[in-house]
Amino acid sequence: MSDIALSTGRVHGANRTGQLVVAGMIAITAVILLFPDALSALAKYPDGLVVPFKDWVGAFMAWLKANFTWLTRSLAAAIDVPLRFAFSLLAKGFKFGNGETAWTLPRLSWLGVTAVMVWLGFNFGGLRLAVLCGLGFLALVFFNVWDNSMLTLALIAICVPFCIVTGLFLGIWGHLSPRANRWFIAPSLDLMQTMPTFAYLIPMLLLFGASPVSALLATGLFATPPMVRATILGLNKVPQEIKDFADMAGCTKSQKLWRVLVPSAKPSLMIGVNQVIMLALNMVIISSMIGAGGLGYDVLLALRALKIGQAMEAGLAIVIMAVVLDRLSQAMAHKRPEAVIAAGFWGRHSNTVLAIGMLLGSTVLSIAFPAMNKLPDSLTFTTAPYWKAGVDWITINFFDTIETMRVFVLLNFLNPLRASFEALPWFGILLVLTAVGWRLGGWGLALVIAVLTGFCATTGLWVPAMQTLYLCGVSALVASALGIPIGLWCSRSDRVSAIVTPIIDTLQTIPSFCFIIPVVMLFRVGDVTAMIATVAFSIVPAVRYTNHGIRQVPHQLIEAGIVSGCTKWQLFRRVQLPVAMPEIMLGINQTILLSLSMIIICAMVGTRDLGQEVFKALSKADAGRGIVAGLVIAFIGIIADRLITAWVNRMRERRGTA
Repeated sequence: MSDIALSTGRVHGANRTGQLVVAGMIAITAVILLFPDALSALAKYPDGLVVPFKDWVGAFMAWLKANFTWLTRSLAAAIDVPLRFAFSLLAKGFKFGNGETAWTLPRLSWLGVTAVMVWLGFNFGGLRLAVLCGLGFLALVFFNVWDNSMLTLALIAICVPFCIVTGLFLGIWGHLSPRANRWFIAPSLDLMQTMPTFAYLIPMLLLFGASPVSALLATGLFATPPMVRATILGLNKVPQEIKDFADMAGCTKSQKLWRVLVPSAKPSLMIGVNQVIMLALNMVIISSMIGAGGLGYDVLLALRALKIGQAMEAGLAIVIMAVVLDRLSQAMAHKRPEAVIAAGFWGRHSNTVLAIGMLLGSTVLSIAFPAMNKLPDSLTFTTAPYWKAGVDWITINFFDTIETMRVFVLLNFLNPLRASFEALPWFGILLVLTAVGWRLGGWGLALVIAVLTGFCATTGLWVPAMQTLYLCGVSALVASALGIPIGLWCSRSDRVSAIVTPIIDTLQTIPSFCFIIPVVMLFRVGDVTAMIATVAFSIVPAVRYTNHGIRQVPHQLIEAGIVSGCTKWQLFRRVQLPVAMPEIMLGINQTILLSLSMIIICAMVGTRDLGQEVFKALSKADAGRGIVAGLVIAFIGIIADRLITAWVNRMRERRGTA
């Protein structure tokens, strides 16, 4: 009994010491804020002490370009072969010969591609998914965006298998070597997933030039991490009984891996495939800036020319493709394997043969009937005038209201917050974050936080980093303030959940780039526009994790609370909410990371932060400037992720659910 009391006393003493240390660091920060002139070196990082990381990285990239251009160009030429084949197959057709003797083999017919999508939808998801796939691809035809849609689909078709294979092998390595996963793979994935998308474009542009190959490589780097994580998670979740059975059956290590573990982890692997497809589609839109073409390029051109209708129509086409591919890949992930009853080649490959037959048959017919290759313009229509008319109507009737709200939020909330964050002293924030890291995760976490925060200051980008943190923080706060109550409402009402779930599923499938278009139309450029677009993009985890966390509270606890005489409010406040809090905090963590990724994209609508640094570096092909700014953004995300994860782990330990 005395040992328990002594242990409890030590825990309380450590907590008390941690609180005092954090309070002391906050007091030091307050002193620096009150006397910025007297403590100028601690308030504003001295220019003379800025470490020239940008110059070092720029020099290294220039050295790579000077000495390894032959390698990068050779690699680009090799990758260009399947990429050009996919472009020709789906979008451009195959041209043979030159001059008058040249002849062209048509691309795959839109009718055949649509029929195959319907067939896939029916096989994996039934009639409802087949209708969705069919209507989605027919919409691309009748909107007259088929050509660029197929360019985008061709890039996805080449990029996704590359990401899947690379992610699978890296995930297997991480599963077989926990040390490599802990010290190399996991930190690398964290960095890749928090690095802003624009930062991927700069080294690709420098090493491979502006071309579809550069876009494909940037997309592959961005989209691979989810497959690695899904592979590691899936293999680790395989029950020990299955592993023991493989050993008892005399399987070699290779047989055990490929014939037992990988098939058993298929559900998790397919979820990774789904995430790869969605991230690849998201990145393809952004990589259109360095030569990807397709629908993303249509959006960029329309936005630059302020053609609202065309931008919305291209954005809608992207959303349609994203929704169809998302639903189809999810259906494949949840489809249970069926026993093959029929023997022989036809029994095993009938679906593949039928799909190829539909593609070849419709393509051959398109030679005689050109409308099957490209629908005549007289049969297509455009929604651009309607989008423009709708925006014009809103502008004419509600401009004063919208502008008043925008200016009010900007002047009374965002501008003061921006000024407050810009004034935060670098040394004080470093001390506070390090102390919080020590209290939550010990000296290891404190050291990581100190190094990452110190990097943000020593680059000379402290003020842009604080500007990014301000806008990301405000957006994440608003998204959480809206999303958590919605999630709570869903958890208490199945009817509300049935309405909200399809909405957040759709929001999750919309590429981040597309959130900017409607908001810019109504609110013009600036911080308010960035905040609204970011909230719409990042609200999904707050809703989903809150709903899931409340619903996962054990029934035994709820029944015990009811037996104890708790009212509904007491049951919620004292039982459900505390137990679900770790899950809710994970949702807030994901909301912050999504907000950070979206803020960078919002640099295109006039925000002043690290996103602008990356955007300017991209326009000037300044690799050092762009990569260092991207690293600062990534480190902000890693710091937030590590602190919140440590906090969640402490909450779970206190409740005995770790």
